[in-house]
Amino acid sequence: MYPKETPMIDLPDKEPDFGFLHEIILGSVRARLLLTGIEMKLFDYLCQPRSAGELARILGLHPENTRYFLDGLAACKLVSKQTEFYRNTNISRTFLVEDSPTYLGKMLEYSARTYEAGFADIASLLQNGPPENSCCTEKEFQAMNAHGAQMIENLQRAGFARMAVEIIRTLPEFSSFQQMLDLGGGPGLTGIAIVSSHPAMQGVIFDFPAVIPAAEKNIKAYKMTEKMTVMGGNFRHDSVGSGYDLVWAGGTLNFAKEDLQKIVQKIHNAMNPKGVFVSFHEGFSHEGTAPEQSVLGKMSTNLMGYDYGLDQGVIAHAMTCVGFASVCSRTLNTPMGPIDVDIARMPL
Repeated sequence: MYPKETPMIDLPDKEPDFGFLHEIILGSVRARLLLTGIEMKLFDYLCQPRSAGELARILGLHPENTRYFLDGLAACKLVSKQTEFYRNTNISRTFLVEDSPTYLGKMLEYSARTYEAGFADIASLLQNGPPENSCCTEKEFQAMNAHGAQMIENLQRAGFARMAVEIIRTLPEFSSFQQMLDLGGGPGLTGIAIVSSHPAMQGVIFDFPAVIPAAEKNIKAYKMTEKMTVMGGNFRHDSVGSGYDLVWAGGTLNFAKEDLQKIVQKIHNAMNPKGVFVSFHEGFSHEGTAPEQSVLGKMSTNLMGYDYGLDQGVIAHAMTCVGFASVCSRTLNTPMGPIDVDIARMPL
């Protein structure tokens, strides 16, 4: 007699693959490894090869757990491992060593705190909405910007200032520019980089009065005092000056979204004929579900009652409405996700 066949188990199809869901959960492990490494300044000690035991002795850590932790960093490509010695990768040397001019550790820690803030009690926020009186005052907002000036300076130095220069230098009008405004320029490296790339252009950095000292420091440090000045104020209700051939606004108009058209009109009024206004901002698309970096990055602040996002196309639309002769738009990939570049030109 032949044995009876065992009935086949009814298994689901292999598609869809649940690996995507597993990767989402692993993301929190990667973030915790990175943030702990920053907090304990591990990357400062791995500019040269060290064993786990040596690093543990230097920092007073548990040797075996130090090895596990460093293996995790190596799995994340934040350090390399060879013959039991660990060393920073290029990205860690550039952005995670504290004395690097492009150190982003503080910015990453701040971003993590911001991203996590709205999730501490997410069930309550979903049930009840944002807490009452969640919005900060203008004074508090200015103080927050001043406190974050060094983080923004390093972020500009780490690549965003170079992107701005590349955008501006490709404009056909570049050689004719005489005066530019860096609106909401913060510590000013972007405006300084743009002006220093031009043989004759002068520049103004406009930001909150509390932020201006950071811009003044950099103007002096880069020996640009004869080409750059500063102006303190709130562009929502203060004058931004006049006579500009170029206005650059990067990551700032979204904080005045309720007055967007009024602000764009103010910029238009401050410009010379043939002038060019360049906007560099995130833009939400696909009914607010993309780009992923923008949606997830703003999620916590949205839940807490701070909606600083702009839909793709609203800046370009405002530019057209206030009288710019032409507007062209494109999207650039950046280390922090896609950014929309809207370029508006004044009538001749």
